[in-house]
Amino acid sequence: MQKAEQFSLERIINTDILQEIQDKFSETTGLSAVIVNAQGEPVTKPSNFTSFCQYIRSFPEGLTRCIGCDNSGGHRALAIKSPVVYLCHAGLTDLAAPIIVQGVYIGAFLAGQVVQERKDYDAREGMLNRVADMGLDQTTVLGHFAKVDVVAERRLKAAADLIYIMSNYIVEIGATNIMQKQLTREVQAKADLENLLRAAELKALQSQVNPHFLFNTLNTIARMALLEGATKTQGVVYALADILRSNLRDLDRLRQLKEEVRTIQDYLHIQRMRFSDRIQAFIDIQAGLMDALIPPLILQPLVENAIIHGLEGRASGGEIHLKARLAEDKGDMWIEVMDTGAGIPADQLREIFQEKKNKLAKGHTTGLGILNVHKRIQHFFGSQYGLTMDSMPGRGTKVSIYLPYQHD
Repeated sequence: MQKAEQFSLERIINTDILQEIQDKFSETTGLSAVIVNAQGEPVTKPSNFTSFCQYIRSFPEGLTRCIGCDNSGGHRALAIKSPVVYLCHAGLTDLAAPIIVQGVYIGAFLAGQVVQERKDYDAREGMLNRVADMGLDQTTVLGHFAKVDVVAERRLKAAADLIYIMSNYIVEIGATNIMQKQLTREVQAKADLENLLRAAELKALQSQVNPHFLFNTLNTIARMALLEGATKTQGVVYALADILRSNLRDLDRLRQLKEEVRTIQDYLHIQRMRFSDRIQAFIDIQAGLMDALIPPLILQPLVENAIIHGLEGRASGGEIHLKARLAEDKGDMWIEVMDTGAGIPADQLREIFQEKKNKLAKGHTTGLGILNVHKRIQHFFGSQYGLTMDSMPGRGTKVSIYLPYQHD
């Protein structure tokens, strides 16, 4: 009982984050959505709820049945540990995906409130039979029911896949928050603060994927799937899957530069679907350097910062250049990420490396900012290595990474 309470959805995940995830899903798919706790009680404000469901829930008996139905749907999904499609107590089609953190069921992502296209089932009559004992005004009920969307089976399956992605992302957030709270308690009892905080940063890196990037990507997938036959969509899905897979690998071991370049190419492929030809990317790696060993996930935050801070807000877009070169003595190497974007004012540029005042310390996708990239490089190779930045407002920004040249 204590363990389930410790892992309650409301305690381990910020409800504003849950609301953003839910709202973006509803905006992308057009379906209603709500996130409930382990008892089936909503922890977010409903998104895009139908007038039919609002009417049913306006009655005490209807609300009780809806909460019970939400609870049942979440537990049905829990039983098979995957999303389910089912009829609610009032006859609409709903979707549910379980949220399970460290083996504990803490809630569910629910969506739907639609009528599924079925030749073998009269949804209108089914609905009337299910609510007949509630004493509702039939004309009013039918008026609201007529406004409910009729959805094809393939769209429901796609939506079920999306809520599965959302639920797993919520699980990652929850696991990260639990870990961070546990580490905070341990830090107070141990003297070795630096090692514990470093471990927290690495684990948090694996678990944090910012909703802005995740849902922009999902929105792109949804829109392309609607408009075309699917080859581009398939490419975006594969690119996203490869990025997530890379994020979940062991982050305390060096990787070959070519692996990190492949992740950058996947990331840029997704961004091209959003920005088309507004953003041009150029990768120039000196011959032989693809096998060089570098810390994992130090390039993607820099490329992302170039897009988010430098290029995204410019109507004309711009360019990103990723270069890698051996130093003259061939004992060290340089990697540069340069953009032609908005640039950074001198006062902000100075603050980036000041921990207490750092305004750009958190990246948009990984949660690993420029300062932490610098610190992680020094963790692997020593204080003589790291990164430097040059920027001029209106002219762009260049980030230079200085590393020892190591290879397999």
